[in-house]
Amino acid sequence: MAWQRVIGEYGGDSNTSLMILERDGALIARFDSTHEERLTPKGPNQFALAAGTLRFRIDAKGRVIAAVLHDSLWRRRAIGPEAGAVFRIVPLHPVAELRREALAAKPPAESGEFRQSDLVELVKLDPTIKLDIRYASSRNFMGTPLYTQARAFLQRPAAEALVRAQQKLKLKGYGLLIHDGYRPWYVTKMFWDATTPENHGFVANPATGSRHNRGCAVDLTLYDLRTGRPIEMPGTYDEFSQRSFPSYPGGTSRQRWHRELLRSAMEAEGFTVNTSEWWHFDYKDWKSYRIGNTPFEQLGT
Repeated sequence: MAWQRVIGEYGGDSNTSLMILERDGALIARFDSTHEERLTPKGPNQFALAAGTLRFRIDAKGRVIAAVLHDSLWRRRAIGPEAGAVFRIVPLHPVAELRREALAAKPPAESGEFRQSDLVELVKLDPTIKLDIRYASSRNFMGTPLYTQARAFLQRPAAEALVRAQQKLKLKGYGLLIHDGYRPWYVTKMFWDATTPENHGFVANPATGSRHNRGCAVDLTLYDLRTGRPIEMPGTYDEFSQRSFPSYPGGTSRQRWHRELLRSAMEAEGFTVNTSEWWHFDYKDWKSYRIGNTPFEQLGT
């Protein structure tokens, strides 16, 4: 069997968990995040462990559905979409209703001194930065376009720092692929109102606004300069699962290496990764800017 397809998470009837990941060219079985053991191929769909033989069950479509060790069975968990697919939720309310209410609402009042907003369109600073603005299409967790224009903006200092990261990554054969930058506040409110309370950790609270609203947060990944294709990471963009955590140990060595390459390049230029989202980076000066609610149509062309 192809070893890649067994990588994933499995749950047991006794609340035990099993993760299969790849490290240094070998498959690793990780039990309850406390014990790890290298898997040794033994036969079709079988691997040797110290405690016996770990067998993987395959369905009629060739999909791995469970792992079995003696009398213990771990069913494969569908925790997120496959690479290249899009994670989606069912919004709690119709999107048209969410939009109408969000546009009628006002951002929270803020006191203090703030810098003048100076939003810059990223591709105007460096045309080799690529765009895949998910909220301008249906390829996002809401399943419908939220923006009418596929554009990305950041406050000028953050935008210039992003360009520096891009230039350094190009020397290693990679470029930055932008999913989102400045986000009008009304869209943040739509996300919050569409999402169940248990998933609010993956969306910003409109009562305080987000760093995206201030033009100092960016969602992005890497692409291969030679092929132009996005780089595969341990989890997909905007996925509401533990695979989104920048410290998630699963996946392959190459996926985790690329995730760390992106993080190191961004952090070297004054960005900090979000603790729940490997793709989300906040610029160090985000507190210096007010929450913005200007739609893209009213920004410079």
